[in-house]
Amino acid sequence: MRFLNRIARRVRSAVAPMPEISAELWLRTVQRHAFLGALSLQDQSKLRALSALFLQHKEFTGAHGLQVTDAMAVSIAAQACLPLLHWGAPAKALAWYDDFVGIVVHPAEALARRKTVDEAGVVHHYDEVLLGEAMEHGPVMLSWPAVDDAGQPNHAGHTNASSVVIHEFMHKIDMKNGPADGCPPLPPGFLGTASRRAAHAAWRAAWEPAYGQFREQVIIAERFGGAWPWLDAYGATAPAEFFAVACEAYFVDRPRFAQEFPTLAPVLDGFFRP
Repeated sequence: MRFLNRIARRVRSAVAPMPEISAELWLRTVQRHAFLGALSLQDQSKLRALSALFLQHKEFTGAHGLQVTDAMAVSIAAQACLPLLHWGAPAKALAWYDDFVGIVVHPAEALARRKTVDEAGVVHHYDEVLLGEAMEHGPVMLSWPAVDDAGQPNHAGHTNASSVVIHEFMHKIDMKNGPADGCPPLPPGFLGTASRRAAHAAWRAAWEPAYGQFREQVIIAERFGGAWPWLDAYGATAPAEFFAVACEAYFVDRPRFAQEFPTLAPVLDGFFRP
């Protein structure tokens, strides 16, 4: 059945006219999220076309009775496609997201039942509050309030450098070479390297010390009352989360990200703007 569904989607894509997002709907989207509105008109036009193709290949489901409107779907599509903007032809770029179709949108935070086993072998069950979740070869779950809040001013009046959509779709990109570990598949010649091994060595040389320093800053803030970092502290929980959180900030507020992480900004430039 899955094979037949894939064939049906390919046939529809081949015979259907080029999808389009209305000018009014697109304008509302870029006005809502300043980091999209800050793009050049050329890049906005590219992103609009890429988002329309994305919508043609994905299926949205509202959880708990939520009705996913066109505006909600376009907001998700635009944020999901932003990292793909400079990765060549639309079909090639969207191939990064070809391992799933479904996007489930929740009206609020979601609760996931988890379990852990401690060193003594005792099983512990607990509920985890989620704003989003990406499953390897599976759907993406998103909380709509978190989606809509991307890039909005926080209580202090500063830009909220977060996007749950970008975060979860970065996990999808990270998972293209297996379980998320903070190192996505790297293109040939990445940062001028001559081999895949050299490319990964260059990536680790930049990310591992940045992650270690960030974890230390978060620990000092938690235990000793030090200053909290600008980047979301959730990034200190694992290298994969640090990568996803860093990418959120990179796309939402690149100038501030480059100021906070001067060694990572050129690495992400090399990855997202090859």
